[in-house]
Amino acid sequence: MPDSTYLAPPAWHASLPGVVAAASALIANGSGAVLLVKPNYREHWTLPGGMCEFGEPPHAACAREVAEELGLDLKIGSLLAVDWQLPLASYGPGARPAVYFVFDGGTISGRSDIILQQQELDEWRFVAEQDLPGYLPQQMMPRVLVAIAGRAGGCASYVPCSSRG
Repeated sequence: MPDSTYLAPPAWHASLPGVVAAASALIANGSGAVLLVKPNYREHWTLPGGMCEFGEPPHAACAREVAEELGLDLKIGSLLAVDWQLPLASYGPGARPAVYFVFDGGTISGRSDIILQQQELDEWRFVAEQDLPGYLPQQMMPRVLVAIAGRAGGCASYVPCSSRG
């Protein structure tokens, strides 16, 4: 006879805390500069990518977002970084933690075939690693730097939120 003190599986599952999942691509040019996009709804730049839709695997979300944002059908490569971020205060008291997946988007030239998604993005550009702090918010820097190192070393890394000091 089952113990009635336990929740039924659907109730138990519904009671679990949730996280937000997002995926982005680290795309570089031949010099190693990183492709960034400037959303029109934020003050800062970011890697191309976005939120995973319900039930969508992160690598598929990455490919979809790159295609939507840049008009590029890229082969999404290996996982480079997984970043855990506590909820940002700016998102309010109901904000959830987020997990960010960064995949290798390969190397491209300064392509004229990039078609920017004008509903969400103002511009794109390649930015040298040493110039990234002038574009990216502080909480995003560890994720991108670990992804760059992972691409160079062939190994994915986890970026715990405690690494932000």
